[in-house]
Amino acid sequence: MSLFDLRLSEVHNRLHHKDLSVSELVDASFKRIGETDERIGSFLTLNEEAARLEARKLDDNASAERGILYGLPVGVKDNMVTEGLRTTCASQFLSNYNPIYDGTAVSKLREAQSVIIGKLNMDEFAMGGSNENSAFKVTRNPWDLSRVPGGSSGGSAAAVAAGQVYYALGSDTGGSIRQPAAYCGVVGLKPTYGLVSRYGLVAFASSLDQIGPITKNVEDAAVVLQAIAGHDQRDSTSANVEIPDYLSQLTGDVKGLRIGVPKEYLGEGIDPQVKQRVMEALKQFESLGAVWEEISLPHTDYAIATYYLLASSEASSNLARFDGVRYGVRAENPDNLIDLYRRSRSEGFGPEVKRRIMLGTYALSSGYYDAYYKKAQQVRTLIKQDFDQAFEKYDIIVGPTAPTVAFPIGAQVGDPLTMYLNDICTIPVSLAGVPAISVPCGLADGMPVGLQIIGKPFDEATVLRAAHAYEESTDHHKLRAAL
Repeated sequence: MSLFDLRLSEVHNRLHHKDLSVSELVDASFKRIGETDERIGSFLTLNEEAARLEARKLDDNASAERGILYGLPVGVKDNMVTEGLRTTCASQFLSNYNPIYDGTAVSKLREAQSVIIGKLNMDEFAMGGSNENSAFKVTRNPWDLSRVPGGSSGGSAAAVAAGQVYYALGSDTGGSIRQPAAYCGVVGLKPTYGLVSRYGLVAFASSLDQIGPITKNVEDAAVVLQAIAGHDQRDSTSANVEIPDYLSQLTGDVKGLRIGVPKEYLGEGIDPQVKQRVMEALKQFESLGAVWEEISLPHTDYAIATYYLLASSEASSNLARFDGVRYGVRAENPDNLIDLYRRSRSEGFGPEVKRRIMLGTYALSSGYYDAYYKKAQQVRTLIKQDFDQAFEKYDIIVGPTAPTVAFPIGAQVGDPLTMYLNDICTIPVSLAGVPAISVPCGLADGMPVGLQIIGKPFDEATVLRAAHAYEESTDHHKLRAAL
């Protein structure tokens, strides 16, 4: 068994009993990256010198209080600012950006004394579902190097699946933690909107973006969420709610748990093998004492159009700050200020980012605001009401994370509408702002399938309890990519 197959708690015990040192863990991480990343392409920037120095300091400070994340190698998606460590959002526009501060989630990992190994590849400004929109390289799925790892947190999911780091942080706007976790056979948790601070996360769509963990198992996801959740005064959308002890909720007991299964998530467009794996998972829940029945979330069909209008509108507004004046790459020898704006943005942004800026600017423009943006906000309310009504009767909602397994690299990059449809199962959850986790539930055509478990707002405890009970009763999470 590889060191990177161990649970975080098991590694913690070895460190505590001095069977391992932090330096050995960090060395193992960089060794694994050296062996595999030329093929996978998970990392954009490595933090090797600083990480080894931090490891030696932790080893020398034997009297320090050691939480479970102490000394563990972690990767961070490259849209979270890290002091002194390049943060590019996988965009040429920020290829020279070195932040002078840490985002809140990153600073909480440093407080927990995890060691940041490097920054992970992603779709540019988190816009994409395959990791093919990075300005620097394409990340490949460790299960099959000819396939995508999912996006936009594809680098994060691939790094965990390949055993390069123990866990990673991703961000989820319309499914960008859960979908790559499903494609790469790992666990991805999108918390309730507002549970984890967005301070220091480069904004794509501010009413949807949320940071969360990508791990090898549910227990590890609970540990990482415990570390990064909580109110932050620097984030006006941060929720001031009590944070429970998530680990203590992993009891394995789901007897009497009421599960709703939306018929819209298992209908047309869902691969038959994916549907079969989900039905097998529901039978497993039945054997554990849970009960389920089919329900309807009637406004699901409108979710994709609603999401892309709202997310693109917010992206248009958020990305207006990238003008070649304040930070980032600047066009050389412009004729005037307008030419500086035009050329800097033309040269700095990739095709998918430009597409969404144009769509968002159109939706927000005079004469179209009421017809598109305002209407999309109204439909978003209806989608949220679908979930509210379902949760009056059910404890969790279960379905597939993605309609298919990971598709071949290049198969959909020229067809944005087909690419957008891959998020049909994850986008409604993001629009409603509720928590959801993707856990492995078997294979289809030799590739991982993700089971999505959705919960009530700020009820991550129940989501984790259900996911953990299912995981512990199966062996799907033990499967590893055969690199």
